[in-house]
Amino acid sequence: MTGVPTRALNNGVEIPMLGFGVFQIPPDEVVAPVATALEAGYRLIDTAAVYGNEEGVGKALADSGIARDELFVTTKVWNEDQGFDATLRAFDTSLDKLGLDTVDLYLIHWPSPRRGLYVESWKALERIYAEGRARAIGVSNFTVAHLQRLFDETGVVPATNQVELHPELPQDELRAFHDEHGIVTEAWSPIGAGKGLLENPAVVDVATRLGRTPAQAVLRWHVQRGTVVIPKSVTPERIRSNFEVFDFELGEADMAAISGLASGRRLGPDPETATF
Repeated sequence: MTGVPTRALNNGVEIPMLGFGVFQIPPDEVVAPVATALEAGYRLIDTAAVYGNEEGVGKALADSGIARDELFVTTKVWNEDQGFDATLRAFDTSLDKLGLDTVDLYLIHWPSPRRGLYVESWKALERIYAEGRARAIGVSNFTVAHLQRLFDETGVVPATNQVELHPELPQDELRAFHDEHGIVTEAWSPIGAGKGLLENPAVVDVATRLGRTPAQAVLRWHVQRGTVVIPKSVTPERIRSNFEVFDFELGEADMAAISGLASGRRLGPDPETATF
């Protein structure tokens, strides 16, 4: 996949370590940035039903002319569609909007504990996987407790858990649990969602010394930790720049400097208390 390193999921499917996320890109604006990303070399595209832009993503994929087996497409079931039958219907809707026969990874978007339906949704994902309509299945925003319940009540260990993860929220305990159980960690908001991380003096110092952008330095930090990342941008120059993280390395001191920013600050909702 255009020279991007991959990680093997627990079923042997290879996922690119760098992808392109489309969160908050409006449906009528998503085709161009996805096309730019594909031209730059991205092959992992991450969307979700709730983003409302699956159709545009599908159009960009179709227009690209890139062979389907060279692409890695992820989408997610939204909270309002949790439950066994509802999840199956939601999956069919997502496939139709994407214009695809299969997806490479299908995720439960949030555990939504107040609904209490994520186990039933997971059983639906197990059926989708068994039928070969998703090459791998996983979850997003799950905590150790949520994952443990899946282990206790179902039969397939999630291939991935996509969570908020960046230097200020490194998720070390959760990552260790993932490693113990063969789950690949995937990071959303990997470069801090424009909320000050890239202006932090420690990040700026590392980037300046290496002749790189702060975003590149942080994305490289993720990659060297073995985390799959899905940065999002609508600016062509940034989309291309964020892809250029495989021709340099951070030294131990650089890694330590960025890791030293850990504070536990969340930029998004806490899965334990989110009410949606």
